Parts: sequence; structure tokens; C-alpha cells
Amino acid sequence: MKLGRYKHFFEACRLLQQMIDISIAGFLLTPVQKICKYPLQLRELLKYTPKDHSDYGRVSDAYEAMKNVASLINEGKRRLESVDAIAHWQVAILHWEGADVLERSSELIHSGELTRITWQGNKTQQRSFFLFDHQLVFCKKDVLRRDLLHYRGRLDMDHTEVLEMPDGRDPELGISLKNALRLRNSSTLETLCYLCCRKPKDRQRWLQAFARERLRVQEDQEMGMKISETQRKQAIFNARKSKQGKMKTIGYSGTVPPHHQPLHPIHQRHVTVPTSVPQQQVFTLAEPKQKPAHLWYTFTRHAFFRK
Repeated sequence: MKLGRYKHFFEACRLLQQMIDISIAGFLLTPVQKICKYPLQLRELLKYTPKDHSDYGRVSDAYEAMKNVASLINEGKRRLESVDAIAHWQVAILHWEGADVLERSSELIHSGELTRITWQGNKTQQRSFFLFDHQLVFCKKDVLRRDLLHYRGRLDMDHTEVLEMPDGRDPELGISLKNALRLRNSSTLETLCYLCCRKPKDRQRWLQAFARERLRVQEDQEMGMKISETQRKQAIFNARKSKQGKMKTIGYSGTVPPHHQPLHPIHQRHVTVPTSVPQQQVFTLAEPKQKPAHLWYTFTRHAFFRK
């Protein structure tokens, strides 16, 4: 439309057909808006087309194709919303290392608290795990601020196998395991770590989540589901910009974000006193009241001194 000859051509077509005065982008949007209606129309057409008709096979193929197109568009819209949520989640993680999650993943499958036991030294760690398609990210909660997470690492799920471990003493680790999962390299069969759940039902949920992750990766490959590099970068940019805006708001106006509640006065290092309290009362509050000496207290009780 920036080229005059094409702009005049499309405008002449619109005038000859007596169409409404909207931009060519508006006309191009109309078929896209009707994509979800095409499968319904084709289904009705297929319903009234005899099976021995020469067009039955083509109508059936068109119906299946448009169903897939509609599903792909709906899934793509949902996945873009998931990409934005993942970008905001990542920028909130402290000490992030390596590539962005969005470079390989576009959906959070499952998350929860697990005990991680490393193969070297049998070191036990309490970690927060986040299972995305293609990777498993684990973080450590902040010691003082439990709502903050520190990045600690990730596992490539494309080269990882998950095995359910029986309860009891493990001969290789030399310790007892309960509700445990074993993660190992699918090529070398080398043990990467053990993950222990609190309850048996939690272990089943994680097993189901790992199975869904593999199924989701396979479905994305079959459907051709892919988030473009531009969309990924834009999501990260928007998330970082939003975080910077919140930090400026906190720095200049003194406001506190909703998820960062101020400490109760009893936990504060310096207790603040409201300005509405008179100054004399402030000193009274600051200095603890002491009982008068017993002898003087006895004297003042008599009527003569009171008078």
C-alpha cells in the first residue's frame, strides 16, 4: 500500500464493487476471523454429501485440514499467552544463568517442591522445580524472602530418562529412599540425580507430568507448532521493561508491590511511631514505666500527703 500504483488499484476495485471504506488490512482480516466457522460449514457439507459422490473424499480431506488449522491457531494463541507468563517468571528469578527458557520452551507443564539428591557426595537439597517442554529448571528459595527464587540449574529433558524407584535402601547411594525418581542420561545411562517427593501421590503427579512433557514435544513437532524468534524476544523485552517500571515505581514513590508485604513492626529493626501521636506521648511510650520506691509509695498513700 506504500506503492501508489497498487494503492490506486485496490481503491478502484473497492469502488467498483461498492464495498465499505476500510483499509485492505481489514479485508484481509475477515477470512482469518472466519477460520473457526469453516470446519462447521465443511462438516455440514460433508453430512449432506453422499459417500459415493466424487467430491466426498475431497470434502472430507478439506474438513480434516480445516479442523487442524483451527486447532493450530487456537493452540498458538494459548501458547503466546504462556510465553508471556514464562518471560515474566524468568525475569523475577535472581542470578539467572545461561540461555532464556523461551529459546527452547513455550509452556510450563508442572512445578513443585522436591528434595534433590546429587550423585556425587549424596548431597541433599530442597529445591523448587519447574518442568517446561524440553527442560527442567530448579531454583533455591531465598533464606529471608521465601517468595524470591535463586537460579541453580537445569536439565535437558530431550536427553533425560525418568525412572520410578522402589522405596527402601538404595545400594548405589547407600541411603534409604522414599517416593523417589531417578533421572539419568538417556545415552550414557549415567545417573544425574534423584528426586524425592513428600507423598506417593506427588510422585505419580510428577511421573504423569514427565509423560505429558514428552507427548507435548511430539505433538508440537507433528503440528508444526513453533514460536517465532521475534515473538520470544518481544516477550522477554516486555517482561524486563515491566520489571524496570515496577522498580522505578518503588524507588521514586516508595510504594511496595502487592506480593512484597511490609514487615510487621515487631520484626522491623526500627519501629516507627505514627505522626498523629503527640510528642509528649511518644516520650512516655519510649520510657518504660517504673514502680515508685516502696517506702515513698507507702508515704504517699496516707491522706496527709495526698492532701
